[in-house]
Amino acid sequence: MRAPLTEDRPATPQDHWQRLAVETPEQVVLDYELAGLGSRLLAALGDFAILAVTTTLLFLAGGFLAGRSVWGMAFAWLLTVALAWSYFALFEGLCRGQTPGKRWVGIRVIRDNGHPIGLGDAAVRNLVRAADAVPPPFLLGLLLIALHPKAKRLGDLVAGTVVVRDRPAEAPTSSPLAPSVDQAHGTGSPELTDDEFRVLEQFLTRAPTFAPDVRARFADRLVARFATKIPTGHAGADALRTLFVAEVARRQGQFGARRSSGAGGDRFVELKKPRWTEFQQLATTASRQGLDTFPPEQLLEFSTRYREAAADLARARTYRVGAAARAQLERAVAAGHNALYRSEAPTWRRLVRFLGVECPAAVVASRRIVALAFLAFAVPGALGYRLLRDRPDLAAEVLPQVMLDRAAAGVERQREGKGYVEATAEGRPLMAASIIANNVQVAFSCFAGGAFLGVGSLVILATNGLSIGAASGHFANQGLIGYLWTFIAGHGLLELFAIWVSGAAGFQLGQAVIAPGRVPRREALIRAGRQSIRLVGAAVLMLLVAGLIEGLISASGVGAAVKVSVSAASAVLLVLFLATGNRLAAPGS
Repeated sequence: MRAPLTEDRPATPQDHWQRLAVETPEQVVLDYELAGLGSRLLAALGDFAILAVTTTLLFLAGGFLAGRSVWGMAFAWLLTVALAWSYFALFEGLCRGQTPGKRWVGIRVIRDNGHPIGLGDAAVRNLVRAADAVPPPFLLGLLLIALHPKAKRLGDLVAGTVVVRDRPAEAPTSSPLAPSVDQAHGTGSPELTDDEFRVLEQFLTRAPTFAPDVRARFADRLVARFATKIPTGHAGADALRTLFVAEVARRQGQFGARRSSGAGGDRFVELKKPRWTEFQQLATTASRQGLDTFPPEQLLEFSTRYREAAADLARARTYRVGAAARAQLERAVAAGHNALYRSEAPTWRRLVRFLGVECPAAVVASRRIVALAFLAFAVPGALGYRLLRDRPDLAAEVLPQVMLDRAAAGVERQREGKGYVEATAEGRPLMAASIIANNVQVAFSCFAGGAFLGVGSLVILATNGLSIGAASGHFANQGLIGYLWTFIAGHGLLELFAIWVSGAAGFQLGQAVIAPGRVPRREALIRAGRQSIRLVGAAVLMLLVAGLIEGLISASGVGAAVKVSVSAASAVLLVLFLATGNRLAAPGS
């Protein structure tokens, strides 16, 4: 079965909406209307309102739990941060491309080939949101949506997705501006060409959704266009309605078939519409529950009905049936297509395989670019260390005040047997949660920065390396280098390696744009996004463990030997994680 093809369908002079045409393997073209800036912005505002209310409630719950359980407060804080980052990805990945805001507005995210997006596609699309958000507030993303021919922001480009208008379950059979025509046939031949008739029908069907000033402006243009064919005494939308009703009557008359295939189309709709409705119900069930829930006989019926509906859609376009009936059939075929070609449904087993096998295997496969990310971090770090060693007076200019204060207090704390940071037992869970949240956000930003030709990832890696190197140089000048790195030893290996892996994920995006190889740049970017999200998944796992170690062990009063032992154990676990995942992912394993 050959892969579906996509193409942009150029708008006719009468079509003012951006469209995407997707050719299915059955060689039937599905016509999607792309969602514009206004509807996407409205959906985002609705989602952010829901997110704001939910996170506020979680924050209040954390405050309530603070006096009862510090672990409960830490969990509430982590859940708040996780929700902020995963809200859009989870809803789009698990709810057929729709968040509550998108469902409210009536839009949906799909792949470029018309297939439903999976959880991985949604994760890539929304993690790159950090790049779309610069400069605040989301100006780059808004500009791209407004100017890109497919209304894509950076996240859509990397994930290979588009946002389309979601047709209602039941397409309207008539418009408030176009009441149904009685059964009396008109006299005479049709006066409008098929293209003119479709333009008039589309306007009358869509007009109730327009703002009053927009509706009036379109009506005036169409009245001027059809001025010679509108009966005297009518104006505005009423004139267009009168012309439409008269034209429908003429097309149903005895001379209608000479000018248009509308009469044959009407008979075709009357004959086939019950079958379309039945198939639409099957497709809706399949979209919600998956085809694997169908018994064998129902699965066979679904396949047969889908091929029949796809063939009917081609005939409906040939017969030029009415827009309302055609929209209902297009939606039924699109729903069947999405159910038949949907991605693998997310399950716990699939999640375990993704995190335990695919993520570490991706790190091993990307080892060269991970090494490049390490150099992007280590070289500025070494330069920062050397600079502070040679120019101690620069410490006040390049280091934050908190680092200067900790270095100043370090000699006395070391003499008293205290560590770099020591939190109370009650404060450690919240400290661990805060560290995890901060580090994961840095990793996500490092990945998203790759959308800017890899430069964003490079800047984040170099900045962090320079900061750690300069701090180490300043502490070394005070004779406290061992004091600082004893604290870092326990969690540092996992934390730093995770940042390098995140940087490698960003570099993969940049490489796909700069040097796509033998595939088109768009395809290379999508492939890089699907590979790099596995690197991000591995980084998140490592940062979760590193944050727990830093908050619960590194910040405690345990001795250096314990911290070094924890570091050695984490190194062993990291090697096992990468080696085992890579082995299980190998073909034939």
